[in-house]
Amino acid sequence: MTFVAIDFETADHGPDSACAIGLVRASDDRIVTRKCYLVRPPRQSFIFSDIHGITWEKVCDQPTFAVLWPEIQELILGAEFLASHGASFDRRVLKSCCQVANILSPQIPHVCTVKLARNTWGIHPTNLPMVCRHLGLRLNHHEALSDAEACAGIVIAAGRCGAKICLS
Repeated sequence: MTFVAIDFETADHGPDSACAIGLVRASDDRIVTRKCYLVRPPRQSFIFSDIHGITWEKVCDQPTFAVLWPEIQELILGAEFLASHGASFDRRVLKSCCQVANILSPQIPHVCTVKLARNTWGIHPTNLPMVCRHLGLRLNHHEALSDAEACAGIVIAAGRCGAKICLS
């Protein structure tokens, strides 16, 4: 099983406002690659800085999503699925960032680690800190690479338990 866990942090309510992306590629139940990028979003408005600590000043000189896409795409290529906690959010951000960059959004299934944790271990509430606490995974919440690594850990732990990984 080869997959990529992905996590976006956004600057504002627009799904195209990615300001950080964490990507963790796993294969055969182990993490093989970790990447994190700061991203210059299309607008200077930052309303979520108090959550993730990222400001316009930290990203104004960083590459746009379009510039980063070849590296991101290379990491995703060959993966069976993408995994994220609350997959609908990250799927929407990926699609919107691709649209703004005039890039064809990757046609790859997604696994929601919220649903996976609920179905596998019955964890409620199923927020990322609670799931990580239950599984003994380290987490620096709202840091894109840490969140992506936690999602990879959830998928790996579920696979080791023999859980069914449902793709959407």
